[in-house]
Amino acid sequence: MDVDSDSDNEIDSESETNSYDDMDALLNDRFRDVAQAEGIKEGMNEDAKKFYNLVEEASKELYPGCDGFSTLSFTIRLYLLKCQHGWSNASFTSLLELLKEAIPNLNIPAFFNKAKTMVRDLGLDYKKIDACPNDCMLYWKEYEKDTSCHECGASRWIVHPVVEADVLPSKKYHNIPVKTLRHFPLIPRLQRLFMCSATTKSMRWHDEERRKDEKLRHPADGLSWKDFDNRHTNFALDPRNVRLGLSSDGFNPYRTMSISHSTWPVVLMAYNLPPWMSMKQEYFMLSLLIPGPKSPGNDIDIHLQPLIEELKELWEVGVETYDASKNETFQMYAALIWTISDFSAYAMLSGWSTKGKLACPCCNHGTCSNYLKYSRKTCYMVYRAFLPEDHPWRANKRSFNGKVEYRQAPPLLSGTEALSQLEYVDNSFGKLKPKKDGPWKKRSIFFDLPYWQYNTLMSG
Repeated sequence: MDVDSDSDNEIDSESETNSYDDMDALLNDRFRDVAQAEGIKEGMNEDAKKFYNLVEEASKELYPGCDGFSTLSFTIRLYLLKCQHGWSNASFTSLLELLKEAIPNLNIPAFFNKAKTMVRDLGLDYKKIDACPNDCMLYWKEYEKDTSCHECGASRWIVHPVVEADVLPSKKYHNIPVKTLRHFPLIPRLQRLFMCSATTKSMRWHDEERRKDEKLRHPADGLSWKDFDNRHTNFALDPRNVRLGLSSDGFNPYRTMSISHSTWPVVLMAYNLPPWMSMKQEYFMLSLLIPGPKSPGNDIDIHLQPLIEELKELWEVGVETYDASKNETFQMYAALIWTISDFSAYAMLSGWSTKGKLACPCCNHGTCSNYLKYSRKTCYMVYRAFLPEDHPWRANKRSFNGKVEYRQAPPLLSGTEALSQLEYVDNSFGKLKPKKDGPWKKRSIFFDLPYWQYNTLMSG
């Protein structure tokens, strides 16, 4: 960019300001125009009525004649500043009181808890769940009040003295969690997808508008989707039932290679949507944020527990959901039909070791591998077996290992077969010690989902 160009700078400055200040447009996109709904309708359930009432109330003018902000956008903007700059709850309430005192007709919440409730009811909130610093357990459910890990004994807290100006030294202390998992509830966000008539129609696109000509244009055209529908016919009857994909990987949030830090987001995608929507960032749903500073490794299942619990509820019970396009309430179900990750993350999520002589998850225990003595690495020469029988590369000796490839592609591994191989693997949470003579490092928590126990497992 030419830093001396005034016109370029003006354009960049204007676009940056618009992207930051146009909170109403952001919220309008986030909630798929639900704020424009025509009042409360008879077909809504109580959750839908509560949500529409909140959006309608919060979308009022910030003050008479204000065009730049609504009550909702201004409150969320303030809440964002609080989070970014570490304001205390008391200071946030004091700021709200000062603004109301200076501008009496300002239509904003009177105190912090009211603003927090507004954010929570919109589905923008998250839950904090303390975790063992060694990834052994979550302080969750029956362990919620524990103060140390029941596996390794590590303390839940970092103890800091309270500094007081008039008392030295202070005998007061407050506890700070060593590690905290952020859980963004999935169910409310899936329900929001059906609260706008345009979006809920898109959630049926895979069944009602997709071209069904045996060409692969959408995941619904693939073998995995069709196999799932054939095995679970009741689930497939209602096209509004949600098919989900999960992806996770580690990243360094500090943007510097000099600091070793690995934070792991767990993201879900709704594949009911058409291709031009399902892969857009605004439709990605962050479910979990697993903090660093190190990767959770095989113990990632510890942190996946809240999500798996939601997925089990969405499969076994379903949730009452309002369909804006049909003005009716229906029981929505959802299923996680696959995961997407690189090879190292695949090992963490699946429990299958992707290193060593049996590294191929497709070939399983039939993996053909050769150890290269001088490079001290393992290579895998079975890939030509996946080609058609008449493919010329099967007969090409010179370019490969000097042999003609006659083997067939290995059969797909079923959930039942995988579980039989996992029968003697330690399935308890915490620091597991896998057997040295097998590639299974653990029984993945995804097998807690009933449909994963007998579905065909697709690698990828």
